[in-house]
Amino acid sequence: MLEWTDRHCRFFLRLISRHVRLYTEMVTTGALLHGDPARFLRFDPKEHPIALQLGGSDPEELARCARLGADWGYDEINLNLGCPSNRVQSGRFGACLMAEPERVADCIAAMKAEVDIPVTVKTRIGIDHRDRYEDLYQLTRILADAGCDLLIVHARKAWLQGLSPKENREIPPLRYDLVRRLKGDFPELPIVLNGGIQDLDQAEALGKPFEGVMIGRAAYRNPWILAEADRRFFGDPHPIPTRAQVIAEFAQFAQEELADGVPLQAMTRHLLGLFNGQPGARRWRRHLTEGAQRPGAGVELLFEALP
Repeated sequence: MLEWTDRHCRFFLRLISRHVRLYTEMVTTGALLHGDPARFLRFDPKEHPIALQLGGSDPEELARCARLGADWGYDEINLNLGCPSNRVQSGRFGACLMAEPERVADCIAAMKAEVDIPVTVKTRIGIDHRDRYEDLYQLTRILADAGCDLLIVHARKAWLQGLSPKENREIPPLRYDLVRRLKGDFPELPIVLNGGIQDLDQAEALGKPFEGVMIGRAAYRNPWILAEADRRFFGDPHPIPTRAQVIAEFAQFAQEELADGVPLQAMTRHLLGLFNGQPGARRWRRHLTEGAQRPGAGVELLFEALP
């Protein structure tokens, strides 16, 4: 989720759930090795458990980036084999790597040799006309043999040409049955189901026999769906915070970020869906969107916008 799950978004989501695992946006090996690593790797300790998602195809570069992630304190390194965008394909990573399973295996093995934390993969069920179950099975067997600790499967194929990334999230049909079949064939490999899951009820209904369920854009657009996750999936009896309590705690974080020169709008854009479906949601979104652009806007805007 490029440009979505940055550290401000993740800190906000962590205030809603103590236990769900958070993933960074995909970070390319080039950005880490030739840019400013702190820009991409910095996170607040409260974000744990947190996984660093990498985009790349060179085993040595991925190993170096995995080491950076481990040194910065991430709990997991995840390799993206699911993004179908043209920009990603031009860099020879993302979904197009599904056509090169042996190269991916070399990448996994190189990262595993470099770090002690889990190395995982996020993939699709297929690409273009390489979408037979046998292809997915073979890819999974190669990844498992290379030491992949966990596989996250987006239950849609991806078309590398002809569909935009948005269309690739909507047009190819969901095939949860194929992922269930895969889990049956690889009972020893932890598998997480991804794709089209809109709420915790659906997550619970689809969650067996998998080790987990990943929710992406639905949780971004309506983050409060995560409020019950700790009780339902992690057995944590802590009281669920109110939305106002979440905003009060986020305001303290935002105040520190403002002092470091972070624009308020860079943070408030992640909060727009907090009152999704609630009275006053439209006013909340409008007040944040318009107010955060005003020169000198501060965290008081968050409290002014509360429904």
